[in-house]
Amino acid sequence: MFLEEIKKRRTFGIISHPDAGKTTLTEKLLLFGGAIQEAGAVKSNKIKKGATSDFMEIERQRGISVATSVLAFYYKNKKINILDTPGHKDFAEDTFRTLTAVDSVIVVIDVAKGVEEQTEKLVEVCRMRQIPMIVFINKLDREGKDAFDLMDEVEQKLGLRVTPLTFPIGMGYDFQGIYNIWTKNVQLFQEEDKQHKGTAVAYDDLTDPALGQAIGQNALDQLKEELELVEGVYPEFDQKDYLDGKLQPVFFGSALNNFGVQELLDCFIDIAPAPLVKKAEEREIDPTEKSFSGFVFKIHANMDPNHRDRLAFIKIVSGTFERNKPYLHVRHNKKLKFSSPNAFFAEKKEIVDISYPGDIVGLHDTGNFKIGDSLTAGEQINFKGIPSFSPEHFRYINNADPMKAKQLNKGIDQLMDEGVAQLFTLSLNNRKVIGTVGALQFDVIQYRLEHEYGAKCSYENLNVHKACWVEAEDENNSEFAEFKRVKQKFLAIDKAGQLVFLADSAFSLQMTQQKYPSVRFHFTSEF
Repeated sequence: MFLEEIKKRRTFGIISHPDAGKTTLTEKLLLFGGAIQEAGAVKSNKIKKGATSDFMEIERQRGISVATSVLAFYYKNKKINILDTPGHKDFAEDTFRTLTAVDSVIVVIDVAKGVEEQTEKLVEVCRMRQIPMIVFINKLDREGKDAFDLMDEVEQKLGLRVTPLTFPIGMGYDFQGIYNIWTKNVQLFQEEDKQHKGTAVAYDDLTDPALGQAIGQNALDQLKEELELVEGVYPEFDQKDYLDGKLQPVFFGSALNNFGVQELLDCFIDIAPAPLVKKAEEREIDPTEKSFSGFVFKIHANMDPNHRDRLAFIKIVSGTFERNKPYLHVRHNKKLKFSSPNAFFAEKKEIVDISYPGDIVGLHDTGNFKIGDSLTAGEQINFKGIPSFSPEHFRYINNADPMKAKQLNKGIDQLMDEGVAQLFTLSLNNRKVIGTVGALQFDVIQYRLEHEYGAKCSYENLNVHKACWVEAEDENNSEFAEFKRVKQKFLAIDKAGQLVFLADSAFSLQMTQQKYPSVRFHFTSEF
């Protein structure tokens, strides 16, 4: 029973550059999984209902996903867990953390824009971790690049080795459907019927006169030529190579028009990996082990603004997680139990009694957890690879309403736990500095402090080039003491109490490194 449940699980993330159609794809997958009844893309031109996975107000206003959403649904007896990630580069840190919790990834690429810079960075992370990837080329009904050019671009820019499992019949205005190489049939596209489920024509019928009449003889001849080319140029799909991260299957479609999504989903549940072995500092952990282990990869404050609740998202690595059973919080070395662990089905949260490896569980948290924490049945295990990155934008944060100092402190405290940004307290005068990876985060923090905590803040610019975590070979030596004295006004303490050097320029960082060779400077907090 336990092993069967593990085999049913598919946990994956969707990554792309902003606007490639990632959130729309997430929604259409939910639609096929029956998790939502109708697509919320555009009901009528007057009313635009936001996609189900963007539930934070600021996301609705800017049309970007700023928090990773967790969604689950059942499809053909498989349980699918989707982690939809922010595409915007200012939120890259959230996406990198999410990639620690997935077993495979779908990369969405816009047919007109091809491979964009943010996609390159995210794919680089997946390649380093050897995460299996599937490429979905979206918006086929728009004018864009030719299918072969796109696949060349994916190979060159992303360093992938691809093989198409579906192939378009025409592109842009001439787009008529897709040929499914995986199941050997044709799916025709009807423009009028946006929410259609499509008509399929079997492969043996590529010689069928009816198909020639439906799409035109020229289009049919071109399709046959292109398929011959595909066979000659691209390697045959091999599941082992895909699982080892050495081969990436490519699918074509239009998520907005519901086209090509089902082909992607049907093939995905056949080939994608069930939960995989995860490395911890102490050893490798196999999902089939009976004893429970998991880690926090995301914290979301105020899931419901009416109740000040924080949810810590836990990816289950091994064993089963049961309601009301005590588990060890490794960093605090104390046992905790949870009476209402949540699972997410589209917009609904449900309380679950038992969860299996691969599942994502939301635990109500009063402030015990921070990102990267491990939870186990008792063993001391620390999962790695969830660092904080060195921020690139810095501002002083000031209280704009003296009556609300308490709310402001609580708000900043909780948002920092969530990993939205990092808080540094200057050693000299205790002023608070917020550091972020992208400038957009400052707006998000200000907005959320006001709307979720009733606190107002203002910012002041601060000239800092980079924040580095400081490590001394010997904390008692005179060189380290001199460094602390000379650089006093550039030193701060982060939320975990570690010493941080706020360098005001690349030159000053370089000079400091030369002057104090026994002091080391790190650009991530996990050194």
